[in-house]
Parts: sequence; structure tokens; C-alpha cells
Amino acid sequence: MAFKPQDLSVIGYANGFTLWHYTTEDAAAAVDTAGYFDAAVDVLRVGDMILANVATGGTMAAGIFLVSSNTGTIVDVDDITAVGGTDTD
Repeated sequence: MAFKPQDLSVIGYANGFTLWHYTTEDAAAAVDTAGYFDAAVDVLRVGDMILANVATGGTMAAGIFLVSSNTGTIVDVDDITAVGGTDTD
């Protein structure tokens, strides 16, 4: 699939930092590919964090992507840092 700008929203902004939320049916490995967020090159800055729900059409996962570079044309994020654990009950 591809990045859908309408599924990226601001949670909060302060001191030049933005916390985002993004939801997608894409797997985390697709989302963390350089260029996935290129349509948001004008708003995503290095150091911004994206809370994400990924693989929403299957086995959903959640985590945080850190924007690691923005060249003005290509946005790259680090691999997802997973959030959550095992529910044994």
C-alpha cells in the first residue's frame, strides 16, 4: 500500500517538536522504508515521533517511529519501537 496523508494527525506540538499519530494497514517494515512518508516532507522534522497502529487489517501492532532524516525530498524513520506486551490473562 502507500502512505495516506489523511491518516497522519498531530497529537501535540511544542518547542519545535511534533508528536503525531498514524494508522495504516501497512506492516511496520513497509512504513519504516525510506521514502514512505515523502508526501509529508514539508511537515515532518527530524526528531518528531509518530505513534502508530500498523497492520490494522491483520495482526495489528503498535509502536513509535522516530523521524531520523528529512532531506527536503525524502523522509526516513527508524524501525518501529514496539509498544505493548503479552496479555497472559
